Formats: sequence, structure tokens, C-alpha cells
Amino acid sequence: MTGRLVRGGTARPGRARLRVLALVGALALVGCTSSAPGDAAGGDDGAPTIALLLPESKTSRYEGIDRPVFEQVVAERCPDCLVLYANAGQDAARQQQQAESALTQGAQVLVLDAVDAAAAQSIVTAADARGVAVIAYDRFIADAPLDYFVAYDSARVGLLQGQALVQAIVARGEVRAGDGVLLVHGSPTDPNVAGLKRGLAQALEGSGIEVLAEYDTPDWSPDKAQEWVQGQLTEFSGRVVGVYAANDGTAGGAISAMRAAGLDPVPPVTGQDAELAAIQRIVAGDQYMTVYKAISQQARTAAEIAVQVVHGQTPAATSSVQDVPAVLLAPVSVTQEQVENVIVRGGVHRAEDICVEPYRAACVGLGLLGPEASS
Repeated sequence: MTGRLVRGGTARPGRARLRVLALVGALALVGCTSSAPGDAAGGDDGAPTIALLLPESKTSRYEGIDRPVFEQVVAERCPDCLVLYANAGQDAARQQQQAESALTQGAQVLVLDAVDAAAAQSIVTAADARGVAVIAYDRFIADAPLDYFVAYDSARVGLLQGQALVQAIVARGEVRAGDGVLLVHGSPTDPNVAGLKRGLAQALEGSGIEVLAEYDTPDWSPDKAQEWVQGQLTEFSGRVVGVYAANDGTAGGAISAMRAAGLDPVPPVTGQDAELAAIQRIVAGDQYMTVYKAISQQARTAAEIAVQVVHGQTPAATSSVQDVPAVLLAPVSVTQEQVENVIVRGGVHRAEDICVEPYRAACVGLGLLGPEASS
């Protein structure tokens, strides 16, 4: 499949800043000129118009990284462009309404991070009927006429998580008969979860480590992950030697459950997203690892592609997923040993933000702070 081009406006001199409007539910956008059905000529009197539709805000990255970086890059590359922004709050029906509103307002490109990939098929179909390009962002939408896909390789993420978990368990010593791991997967509506599972299965294959139980966490909810792990710790008392957690939020829930159950030290726990709280848990030894994905790079890539498409250009793709042109970025495994080089020196989180109390002493031990910081 080749990228479909849509009609776009040309930048007008003297437009000094990017204009960003928020979509709220299915309400019309204040300050935009409504477009007639089928008209993709652009919002606000013909300005090139891009819609960014994100799935939820409980995970800190979406409002903290994805949105601001995307908007900044569009502002740099297309000062005349209008960005229509919406966050669905983990509600697929609400995202459908937001997409319909964006299309009505003349969006020429939808950058869509789907709440529910199956439900989002109708969004892509509706956009295609209007000649509007759709860039699937972070989550693939199968069996839909997508134009591009920008994400991290989820199977590679799962493989890194699984390899780290196996390595940590083996390093702790021989696993007794009957011991095993709990698998806390992500939301069953997130298509990335299937890739994570594939990578994890590859890492566990031949390891000899038993899977005691596994769980698909609704909405990626840390609270639901915590509740499930609590029950499993009772059922498999003394037998849990590690926990696969699909992201840092579910990792936090699993660790809270194990702490409440009196496990000290906590068995190795994986994660994903390199959230500040997760890095602090890694520094403290509570979480074994996370997977760092340069979300800013992903957002920047999606914004670059969106601007090219809205200007009638054909972006380059480095890969393809189910015949959809794709850019798949490479994730990085982060344990205590990588915190300084990858996280601090890489500018993900500052040492002073990580090393607040009660993490200062642990930071000194890892060389993130000088010895004087512990006094």
C-alpha cells in the first residue's frame, strides 16, 4: 500500500505561531469554521489542518510528552497549520465522537492513537471516505485503510522485557519445582499487547520458568493489576519468583501488592515507558527494569509525516505492517546499570528529579549523585 495524499493549503507568510484547539467530546470546535461533509480543504478558512487524537491521560506520557512534542514539531515545520487536539480518556465511544468532530471541522490528516483498535476501524473508514489520511500512532489498527503507522516494535519490547526477567531470575539462583512467574499483560483492546506477548513468549521459551497465571489488565489499570496480583500471591504463596508487567503503571500496581504481602526483597518486575516513578523504583531496587522508548522521537516522527502528508508529499517509510507503510523505532532495556547513561545523560529525567528523598542514598550508591549528597 502506498501513502494516499490529501489536498493541503500552503503556508501563509506572517503566521507566527501554531494554533491548537481542543476537541471536547462531540462538541463543535470553538473558533473553527465548520466544513461541509466531504470537504477536506482545511479548517479555519483553508489552513492546513491536522488532528491529534490520543487515547487517555492516566499514563503520564500522553499529556507530558506526546502532545507537546507533536505540537512543537508541527509549529516548526508548518507555522500556518492548525492542530485539532483531543484526549479520549480511555473511552472508545468518546474517541469516535472526537474523530467525527475533527472530520467535520476539516481535518486533512488524523493522527490516531486508538483506545480500542477494533472500534477505531470505523474512524479510519469514515476518514477514508472523505479522502482524509490516517496515521496510526503507537497502536496499529488492523483491517482498515491506514496510510501510515508510527510506533515502537512491540514484539521487540516484549522480548527485551522477557529476556531481562529470565536473566534476573536465573541470577538469583536455582528455581525450585513449582515456582514460577505471573504475567500482567496490558489492555486486551490494545493491539500492541499481542506483539508484547509474542516477544515475551520467545524469551520464555526454553527457559524452564513456569508461568503460574496471566492476566489481561483492563484499561492498563494499575489498580486492577494490583488487585489481581494480590489474589495470585495468596493462591501461589511463596512460589512467585518474578512478575512480567507490561508497562510501568501495572508494574507499580504489582509491586504495591507484593510490598503489602510482605515480600522483601520484591521479586524481579519488568516495565515499559521509563516513567519517573518507575526509574525511582529501579534505583531503589523495587522494580528490576523498564523499556525506554523515546516517545519524543515517536511524536516527532508522526508530526513530520503528518506535515508532509498535509502538504501533498509522500513520506518515506522504513518498514511495513500488513502492507501499511510504517516507521518502527527501536526500544532500549533499562536496569540500574543503564539509568545514568540512558536516562540521565540521555535527557529523559534529570538526576535531581530522580534523586529526591527517599532515593538519595540509592542514587549515591549508583553514582547518580556525589557522596556528599547522602550527608
